[in-house]
Amino acid sequence: MKNPLISQLERRDTLSPEERSALEGAISKVKEFAPDEDLVRDGERVNQSNLILEGFACRYKVLGDGRRQITAFHLAGDFVDLHSFLLKKMDHGVAALTRCRVAFFPHEKLREISERYPHLTRLMWLLTLIDASAHREWITGMGRRSAEGRLAHLFCEMYLRLDVAGLTDGLTFPFPITQHELGDALGLSVVHTNRLLGRLRKLHLATFLSNKVKIENWEGLKELAEFDPTYLHLNSEPR
Repeated sequence: MKNPLISQLERRDTLSPEERSALEGAISKVKEFAPDEDLVRDGERVNQSNLILEGFACRYKVLGDGRRQITAFHLAGDFVDLHSFLLKKMDHGVAALTRCRVAFFPHEKLREISERYPHLTRLMWLLTLIDASAHREWITGMGRRSAEGRLAHLFCEMYLRLDVAGLTDGLTFPFPITQHELGDALGLSVVHTNRLLGRLRKLHLATFLSNKVKIENWEGLKELAEFDPTYLHLNSEPR
């Protein structure tokens, strides 16, 4: 099975056989995480970065009163903490939402890549820039989009990202999270989240059922979300 990180990078540029081999050789081990288990904890000092091979995970922060804000969803091919290579200490947590298979990349191996493979280093940098771009889009949504628009935007984003990973079936994609977790991402209560899901269903835009989302009207969903995929930088070009 092809490493999903390589698939992510080759969607955006061309990798040489030597670069692909360097990425494969940088993995120290693969570990499985159970749902709700932390891959990395807020405040933890780390010496490796984690790549999701299978499953869904999330970035999150927890407030003093116990409320959680999910700031990103992650899926196969995502480096959830590549930035820890330079930052060292985590300022947020990353948790598995489903069973996850995760590959560990020791920072010493990433350092070797940065010193020996400048083009591959630029592509790894690109991944962190895309993460930052997605965060800007989420912040814009939380601050200015309607709750309905935020949900529609999230469905549009997840569809395109999962399509790149080869995990869609037509306009249907897996989304194995609870309404509570969805509410934590949208900054909404479970009751409000449930109401919004019903609203999208009544508008014949999208249906969330049995851990899957089926998009009924792609153009209508994009219009409601004011969705522009530029921030995902899915184009392929020399970097």
